[in-house]
Amino acid sequence: MTNLRFSKIYSIAMITAITLVSCSTYQATKSTQGLYFNPDTVKAGRFDNGKMWTFDYPPTAYFKEAYNFSPSSEWYAKTRLSALRLQGCTASFISDDGLFLTNHNCARYALDKVNRPGEDLPDSGFYAPTLADERRVEGMYADQLVLIKDVTQEVQKAFETGTTDEQKVENGNVEIKKIEKEYWAKYKNEDPADSMVFQVVTFYNGGKYSLYGYHRYTDVRLVFAPQMVVAYFGGDYDNFTYPRYDLDFSLFRIYGADGKPIHSPDYFKWSKNGPQENEPVFVIGNPGRTSRLLTVSQLKFMRDYSYPFIINLLNGLDKIYSSYVAKHPSEKLKYQTRIFGISNSIKAITGYLGGLRDPYLMARKAAFEREFRAEVEKNPALEEKYGNVWSKISALQKKKADLFQKVMAYNTFRFGGSAYFTIASKLLTYAREMSLPENQRPKNMTGAELDSFKVKFFPADFSKSLNQQLLTFQLSSMLSAFGTTNTALNELLGGRTPQEASDYLVNSTTLGDSAKVVAMLNGSPEAILNSQDPFIRFLVSSEKSSGPLQMAYGKLEAQETSNSISLGRALFEIYGTSIPPDATFTLRIADGVVKGYPYNGTIAPWHTTFYGMYNRYYSFQKQFPWSLPSDWQNPPADFNLSTPLDFVATNDIIGGNSGSPVIDENRHIVGLIFDGNIESLPGDFIYVPNVNRSVAVASEAIPQALKYIYHADRLVNEIETGKLEQ
Repeated sequence: MTNLRFSKIYSIAMITAITLVSCSTYQATKSTQGLYFNPDTVKAGRFDNGKMWTFDYPPTAYFKEAYNFSPSSEWYAKTRLSALRLQGCTASFISDDGLFLTNHNCARYALDKVNRPGEDLPDSGFYAPTLADERRVEGMYADQLVLIKDVTQEVQKAFETGTTDEQKVENGNVEIKKIEKEYWAKYKNEDPADSMVFQVVTFYNGGKYSLYGYHRYTDVRLVFAPQMVVAYFGGDYDNFTYPRYDLDFSLFRIYGADGKPIHSPDYFKWSKNGPQENEPVFVIGNPGRTSRLLTVSQLKFMRDYSYPFIINLLNGLDKIYSSYVAKHPSEKLKYQTRIFGISNSIKAITGYLGGLRDPYLMARKAAFEREFRAEVEKNPALEEKYGNVWSKISALQKKKADLFQKVMAYNTFRFGGSAYFTIASKLLTYAREMSLPENQRPKNMTGAELDSFKVKFFPADFSKSLNQQLLTFQLSSMLSAFGTTNTALNELLGGRTPQEASDYLVNSTTLGDSAKVVAMLNGSPEAILNSQDPFIRFLVSSEKSSGPLQMAYGKLEAQETSNSISLGRALFEIYGTSIPPDATFTLRIADGVVKGYPYNGTIAPWHTTFYGMYNRYYSFQKQFPWSLPSDWQNPPADFNLSTPLDFVATNDIIGGNSGSPVIDENRHIVGLIFDGNIESLPGDFIYVPNVNRSVAVASEAIPQALKYIYHADRLVNEIETGKLEQ
């Protein structure tokens, strides 16, 4: 997910946000069955808004108060430069020679990419015994945060020049793009070979803005990944639970333009002692998205509309893809990463929703809102400026609710829908662009690039049977939203049920035939625009109703964004940086302590061991997903089964933190974040430290497995010394 700038507030954008739900989420506490409390007397907790501190405003005084630890500016700088951001995940340098550590779930994409004919790397794992064997992952990159600059004044000034909510939002976005473009041009002029990317990050929903500059490394090579069953031990059953027994890690290396490993002087050294109970630890990572600073009315909208819609969508997709793979086992490798992501998101978002339905947790959010409003009311200037913002946002939720289901029905074209609709939409866009003079078209639709665009246009992995199932589900969703009121949908269905209509449509359309689609691309734009193909005809016809609907909903979201920005400015004026901003998939530092917790009438230990892994292996009679590969079934005598495997700490994390290093005060790695316990799922909107736990692989487990199970001595040496073995 990109930074939350002047964007839509958690409706359509929420659908794409689920891609970051890969670790660390929460489930509702069960202590509030029945209202045995007075909601009006509930108090907000000091850290209800979390502990995801920014490197812009690190809470040094608080760290001193809580842990008697005062990090220096050098400590913060070296910590920031040792961390990396991947696509949807976090990583960190662990040697002077570009070796970096992240989760196995962050490597699944890479394993799919470098998999060669006859291999099944996600299942079998990967180890490069020499540098020459390390495999480059095309399209993978790692970003290192090297620049932070406050640009609040520039963006807020641009926002204020607008006279309507829509103009304010647009002016703010224009200024953001201008700042990013100017800095990119500046660095490109100074060093054309330097690969820099810039992002203006929104904090406090508009209370502050920072420009982040990243050095982007594009030659990333896979070094090691264990077998899937070891990294994801217990599968979806154990996901978001604790105690856990996962060896969820992978190793990559960054190479420079000379084809050699880069020099990375800022890296985290490996702890010799590992985590210790009650020890202060710090998670350095890129949490993806939280909703903690939204108003109570916005949270209720998510509870009643957004999350139920997403769960229904994901459940449908999970059923379709799982049944398809069951019938076509040869295609498991192609779809298993997608299925893991969907099932992971279902469990996570179900937990988010459970938290929003917990009356005690919502009472705490209401308590914070009352306190915040009281602070505004104390100051006449603030009251005049911000006093009615809450009521405006609340009124907007009611207006959005009237349109939500129909808007979402149209937007399933963009997420989880059948490729037939996607191809039709892309063809219409192509035809309209090609109707313009060449100098007004996108670059990929001009000159020599046009031929390449046509070749890559049709999806390479198109499956008729899979897309027919997706089409049936999509038509059912649309029929549920519109009933018989949508003329274009009525024409598409032709009086048939969704199943009957999908049978008819896939045999009537030409869009499932790559040769015929290419012929359309080589024909005239007018022929595409006037095509009688049922999917193209539907999209053209539906624009008459979807256009005004989308415009109306977009206007409501612009008004909501504008008011949320005003509220963010009020929040920052009152609380400053004593409250951390919501997660924006940017670098944060989250403090906590290594600590077990009570659960299920017993106590969860602060750490587990390899003994526990083998206990579950035998207890479940060696059956998947608690099975073990052959090299694990009879470990050598030197393998220490009492070695800590996983542990829990009170650090505040969310999706995007997958692969985050857990470090001690000396900047030594003691663990690697890969999940959160199920009690922590409400962390999407509230942090509850008494039961909230992050789950990490213990640092001792990794070299133990590398040495005795995988015989990867060169990696053990590099991890322990921070240098490549010569």
